[in-house]
Amino acid sequence: MAKANATSSSSTNILLRYNNRNRNRNDFLFSFNSINIFNKSLPFKKPPPPPPPSPLLSLSSSPSKSLATRVSIAPVEYAPPAPDSFNFHQEISRLQSLRSKLAHSKTLNGKQSVLNDDSRVKQFFKIGGVPRFLDSVNLTSRELFLLKCLVAAGQEHVISLDGIELVEDVAVASVRTPVKSALYSLVEMIEGFHLSNNGNKGLEKINYGENLNDEEIKDLKKLLKSLGEVEEFYDCIGGVIGYQIMVLELLFHSTFKKQTTNWSQHTKESMECQFLEIHPPSGLDLSKNTEYASQAALWGIEGLPDLGEIYPLGGSADRLGLVDPETGECLPAAMLPYCGRTLLEGLIRDLQAREFLYFKIYGKQCITPVAIMTSSAKNNHEHITSLCERLSWFGRGQSSFQLFEQPLVPAVSAEDGQWLVAKPFAPVCKPGGHGVIWKLAYDKGIFKWFHDHDRKGATVRQVSNVVAATDLTLLALAGIGLRHKKKLGFASCKRISGATEGINVLIEKKNLDGQWAYGLSCIEYTEFDKFGIAGGPCSTNGLQAEFPANTNILYVDLHSLELVASSNNEKSLPGMVLNTKKPIVYMDPYGNYHSVSGGRLECTMQNIADNFTNTYLSRCYKGVEDKLDTFIVYNERRRVTSSSKRIRRHSDNSLHQTPDGALLDILRNAYDLLSHCDMELPQIEGNDKYVESGPPFLIFLHPALGPLWEVTRQKFNGGSISKGSELQIEVAEFSWRNVQLDGSLIIIAENVMGSTRIDSNGEPILQYGNRCGRCRLQHVKVVNRGINWSFGDNIYWKHDVQRFEALKVILHGNAEFEADNVTIQGNQIFEIPDGYKMKITPGDSGLQVQLNPLEPKIMDSGSWHWNYKIHGPHVQLEMVET
Repeated sequence: MAKANATSSSSTNILLRYNNRNRNRNDFLFSFNSINIFNKSLPFKKPPPPPPPSPLLSLSSSPSKSLATRVSIAPVEYAPPAPDSFNFHQEISRLQSLRSKLAHSKTLNGKQSVLNDDSRVKQFFKIGGVPRFLDSVNLTSRELFLLKCLVAAGQEHVISLDGIELVEDVAVASVRTPVKSALYSLVEMIEGFHLSNNGNKGLEKINYGENLNDEEIKDLKKLLKSLGEVEEFYDCIGGVIGYQIMVLELLFHSTFKKQTTNWSQHTKESMECQFLEIHPPSGLDLSKNTEYASQAALWGIEGLPDLGEIYPLGGSADRLGLVDPETGECLPAAMLPYCGRTLLEGLIRDLQAREFLYFKIYGKQCITPVAIMTSSAKNNHEHITSLCERLSWFGRGQSSFQLFEQPLVPAVSAEDGQWLVAKPFAPVCKPGGHGVIWKLAYDKGIFKWFHDHDRKGATVRQVSNVVAATDLTLLALAGIGLRHKKKLGFASCKRISGATEGINVLIEKKNLDGQWAYGLSCIEYTEFDKFGIAGGPCSTNGLQAEFPANTNILYVDLHSLELVASSNNEKSLPGMVLNTKKPIVYMDPYGNYHSVSGGRLECTMQNIADNFTNTYLSRCYKGVEDKLDTFIVYNERRRVTSSSKRIRRHSDNSLHQTPDGALLDILRNAYDLLSHCDMELPQIEGNDKYVESGPPFLIFLHPALGPLWEVTRQKFNGGSISKGSELQIEVAEFSWRNVQLDGSLIIIAENVMGSTRIDSNGEPILQYGNRCGRCRLQHVKVVNRGINWSFGDNIYWKHDVQRFEALKVILHGNAEFEADNVTIQGNQIFEIPDGYKMKITPGDSGLQVQLNPLEPKIMDSGSWHWNYKIHGPHVQLEMVET
């Protein structure tokens, strides 16, 4: 199609724009005969990818090889865009003026009046049929206000009825000729009529409200609800209008200022300081300073009654491609079946292991309140709620959980910030990033809820990271935070090549008042170019290699966070970014998938740390981290982060951020744990070996065996695990002494850490240490054929494997199992009923099996148990016979 300039063309063509098209480029000019305006079955076409942006500025910069990157704050002169490009400056100025007027109007009627004076709103309501349509759908004043905000934000294409827009651009109106005016009037007249049923009796008037089908009415109501959520949640930046302003500002920076070093969300802040530098932060290395690490972990255990737990689970996790095998419904990441259970179950299981440790040391019950941020993406909220209900809230009681739903936000084109639309009234929406969690928590009363539970701090982790609770990482992080009254802490590790992850940094800046400000923060990988940090794989001599990985494992002081979250300004939405490096994929009404260059406004939860800088009168050089309100701890990478964010394809040799790669890290951790227990295990080779032939063994240990490795290691001593073997232990009261495993050994207890009792609300509550299952193995040899490693459908990370043979021990209730000085061969299942103890010893003709009831006086405590005692910075175990 020929491209025309509206200001010079003498053509009388009518401008008809498809949804998701560039608004200010008059690319699509049709004559009346080129399209059937009465046809409601117009296809939605995939927009072409935008052309590469041409920066208005050309600032030569190269990554620094020093430990610091200096950020220039010299003002940059604005250069006007090329004639055919979208005028960001003009649109941002218009919207900022509108936002200011709306902010000064205190009533809904006043705000309506402001919007009625907006040029886009005026133009939209001149379209024939629009007022009649709005009257027919019976909108409330609030809903009409939201629709006007949508139009004022330049997004009227979202409410196009027919998949196309009949809109006269404001710029075109100013040069309308008499002939063109007549044609526009004709179009408006035709737009209000349609052919009668038999097609030959002329034109009849359409009532657009009556013409909407049930699905369109449902979509309209859903749109209004979504707009209301955006208006309410982003009220601190101006609601729907403010959202669009921020989108355009970030797009402008990314498109035209890629070679500057200003932080996207900190343009204003950077102009308020003389200069800014970043340094690699120093902190406690848990893998090296082991004595202090153990002490910090004990502080974390001792402080468990002061802690809450926060899970941001609202992400859509599109890269996992997870679907329900029975219904075909898309599922959120929390529902990924991993190692025999969903990822969400894994989080709670890790938490309960820490609570069990607290009980064993202090003899007190502690149930940590858990706040979970969900979203409506992929029915996330419904799936998580249903899982919690199905599992009786994990034996913790519904009152120990708070689920709060984050709003979905519109996805926009990377070219001009236009909202992407799947069909009329249905913009493509995605979760707005995990950084919305703080303001949302304040809006939903989560901070007050934690306060009512007497909680001072909280640990934060993401559901996809399956190793975050390994050994003492989380406990030491929380312990230091509580002990030293810190406001925020990061758990970090070394970055690896190819990781799409941010970095933790020490920010140093000199404010305009001459004071020096310091604090730990994070730079997302999407923002590296703004700091002169080369993107792509992490090189050994580049800036990326100098900085540790951001893992999104946090300790937070709840009171400090609440003060920021309630600030009613941009500070409550930390780290706002617009990541357009990943395409937006959506499906149109005809089942066609589209992949469009775009993004949505996201916040990053870890950048709340930017509000906790400390200021000093003079510059600090060394050791400043010890005095800050923010801190960082380090550990071996596989004890801190290993994520399941994408499914590995069969042809893909990379295991990074896949369930397979996370499984290998779990197995490497198991090797590190057990090889220090005088046990022989096969070495784990490189990832390429896994791709070729699978793992050398499978070991899955319930975290309540520790979770501190120094506790777990006292329950294992001697023996070996042969190559190709499988070990699964689901019982906390367990002892392994000189056991040789060649095959599969699976021990499952119903009461891993205790039993449930019905509370006053009629809910089952897990009572730690009460009627636990127990298992002791001493001088035992287990030999069977184990897993069929050649079976092509084995999915090791799901622990979904085919076995030839296995030894299974199933403990019902408080059942106990003991085996001493025996060899158990072949396929065997020992199932012990509640209230009984089975003991296997050598017999005259093989195994002698004894099954005896437990004495009534030891029904709750068992015939033996591990006694936990604190000795200095360590936990020591002693086996006690009842």
